[in-house]
Amino acid sequence: MRALERVLDLLFPPKCPFCGRVMDRPGVCAGCASDLPWTEEADSLRELPGALRCAAPLWYEGVVREGLLRFKFQGAAGAAEPLGGLIAQCAAERLSGEFDTVTWVPVSRKRLRQRGYDQAELLARSACRRWDTMPVRLLDKIRDNPAQSGLTDEAGRRENVRGVYRAAEDIRDRRILLVDDICTTGATLCECAGVLLSAGAAAVVCTAVARTPFGE
Repeated sequence: MRALERVLDLLFPPKCPFCGRVMDRPGVCAGCASDLPWTEEADSLRELPGALRCAAPLWYEGVVREGLLRFKFQGAAGAAEPLGGLIAQCAAERLSGEFDTVTWVPVSRKRLRQRGYDQAELLARSACRRWDTMPVRLLDKIRDNPAQSGLTDEAGRRENVRGVYRAAEDIRDRRILLVDDICTTGATLCECAGVLLSAGAAAVVCTAVARTPFGE
C-alpha cells in the first residue's frame, strides 16, 4: 500500500488546494496559510436556526471560494485531503466531545455520476483519517433538486432542500458530526440535521470548510 501511495504521489503530487503549489505532502502551503481568511475563535462557531451549531475554519471569500469551487465543480478531488485536515482540526477544537459518529451531506446519484465523487464524503473521510475512524453514511439524497448555489434568498434555499434527504439506517442515540463543504444560509445543514434528529439521533453538530458571514 505504501509503495502504491508513493507511485501515486509521483504521478499526482499533492498540491495546495488554494494556490496549486506542489507540496511534499498534502496540506496548505506556508504562503497561503499566512494569508487565508481564517475565522477568529469567536466567529468559527456559528449558530444556525434551531440552535444547530456549525464550526468552520475559514471565511468563504477570495482564494478560499476559488479553491472550493475547483474542488466541488472542476474535478480537484485531491484537495479533499488537506481541506479535511482543516475540518478535523476545527471540529476537534470547537466541538470536542460532542459527537461519536461522523457523516456527511450527500449529493444525488445524478450529481455523483456527473461529478465522479461526493465532495462532502471525501472531506468526511479525510477528517476521520486524522481520528483513526471512518465516517458512516447516515443520509441518502432521494431527489436531484436544483443546486443551492443558484438561489440567493434564504427562504428559497430552505424550500429547495425540503424533503430531499432521508435517513439511511437506524441512528438512534447517536451524537453526529455532519460534514459539508460550505455553509452559507445553513439551509441544507438544517434540513439534514432535522432528518437525523427525527430518525432518533441524540444530537447533531456540523462542520464545513468555510462559511459566509451572517446576512450574505
